[in-house]
Amino acid sequence: MRKKAILLLFISICMVIMAGCSSSASKNDDTIIVGIDDKFAPMGFRDEQNEIVGFDIDYARAVAEKMGKKVTFQPIDWSSKESELNSGRIDMIWNGYTITDERKEKVLFTKPYLENSQVAITLADSPITKLDELDGKNVGLQALSSAADALAASPLKDKVKASEFKDNVLALTDLKTKRLDAVIIDEVVARYYMSKEEGTFKLLDESLAPEQYGIGIKKGNEELLNQLQKALDELNADGQAAEISKKWLGEDKVLK
Repeated sequence: MRKKAILLLFISICMVIMAGCSSSASKNDDTIIVGIDDKFAPMGFRDEQNEIVGFDIDYARAVAEKMGKKVTFQPIDWSSKESELNSGRIDMIWNGYTITDERKEKVLFTKPYLENSQVAITLADSPITKLDELDGKNVGLQALSSAADALAASPLKDKVKASEFKDNVLALTDLKTKRLDAVIIDEVVARYYMSKEEGTFKLLDESLAPEQYGIGIKKGNEELLNQLQKALDELNADGQAAEISKKWLGEDKVLK
């Protein structure tokens, strides 16, 4: 009986030690873990070599350097982004993350760094030219995204046949095969794909909703938020932010 008790005690001590080692290995204060949607070009996506690239990727690397930290990019299911942040698996949500009142209740936001809007994109040869012509049409969008919020707040909400997709790439694929009549999508993303596939898509005249991108931090972590904002302000001041914007967006669109 005594031998059994000693064995159980030994096992318990080993488990505590292993748990402690695991915890310390999983959290490195010198590294920032950024949660991204790796199919959200040009903000964060995979190139032909399967490397993660994009505007937000370069921006995050520059910020990390200012903060004296390393950065790791963690692709996540965008529909559970706040859960990933609050669980501690990532330190930031940073990939075309729109600031909304609902999200402000869940996370801390930096100051906005980019203007955007939700728009409708169709095939170039589509007869549709205006939003109200989407009445009764099949429309796609990314699930639990700002596009979904914009449609929900639009008069089109009960007029279109909406289908949700895991990411914009899948929605645009269905648009190209004409299973959809239009896709509601971030303007910055729409313009990127229009530049890459010239003559394939067109934007409708009006936008659904203007918006701004920010970076999300776990509530209660004001220290990290302040460090991050300081680095962002420095990148604005020294011109690095403008250069990153020109590289990916063709012009300096970063908010000052």
